[in-house]
Amino acid sequence: MSDLNLFAEGDLVLLVDRKDRRYVVTLVDGDSFHSHGGIVHHASLIGQEKGIRVRTNKGQVYYATVPTLADYVTNLPRSSQVVYPKDIGAILMLGDIFPGATVVEAGMGSAALTIALLRAIGPDGHLSSYEIRDEAIIQGRENIGTMLGSSENFRIRNSDIYEGIVENTVDRIILDLPEPWRVIESAAQKLVPGGIMVCFLPTILQVHNLAFTLQTHASFEMVESIEILLRPWHIAANSARPMHRMVGHTGFLVSARRCAGFIE
Repeated sequence: MSDLNLFAEGDLVLLVDRKDRRYVVTLVDGDSFHSHGGIVHHASLIGQEKGIRVRTNKGQVYYATVPTLADYVTNLPRSSQVVYPKDIGAILMLGDIFPGATVVEAGMGSAALTIALLRAIGPDGHLSSYEIRDEAIIQGRENIGTMLGSSENFRIRNSDIYEGIVENTVDRIILDLPEPWRVIESAAQKLVPGGIMVCFLPTILQVHNLAFTLQTHASFEMVESIEILLRPWHIAANSARPMHRMVGHTGFLVSARRCAGFIE
């Protein structure tokens, strides 16, 4: 069997118990994972096949596998609230983030969305993230490194995007900011014709301000505002019912495309 299919020291591992509680850990020889269900020694996983079941010293069973990006984002260390997987997926689709794209992001925070953008643009794309909080830059860099390692096509700008976008010929702009309407003029200048801007906002008043500003701006078309709600279901042998808890409101998404002008 290929070594790529075996857990190695330094790998991220997702441990899932019988109640679907999930824990992301980094394997270090000599360390151990402790929970109410007992202890799992990291050494018992190193060299084992990915996707195995392991017993704790108390006999509880955990499923050990490779965490998805959604698992990592949900469990990553954070300096601020993260963008959740349900919204990240919608941002990637609404923004049509493609391999090789040049993307500008602002409000990097703990880098949950940043990691997804880097995976989507691939090694031939380029991502610049604007972030003014030093603690967020430190935490974001650490989270990116844990999940992706070094990324030569990624740059953090410790500057205020409200003062203008430095990059030219930008394919996509993704904003997680309190006042994204302050970026519209700069976005209109730096986005390529047909380029897309997507903004994540927590309140409907922010959405109204941004959407109205975009709708009345000559450089933008196709303004759309949406909210994503996620309701899991419990499926058993003799029943199927919605879960008592759902992932309700986390934020709104506003998207728009740059217009190049009129044909005279």
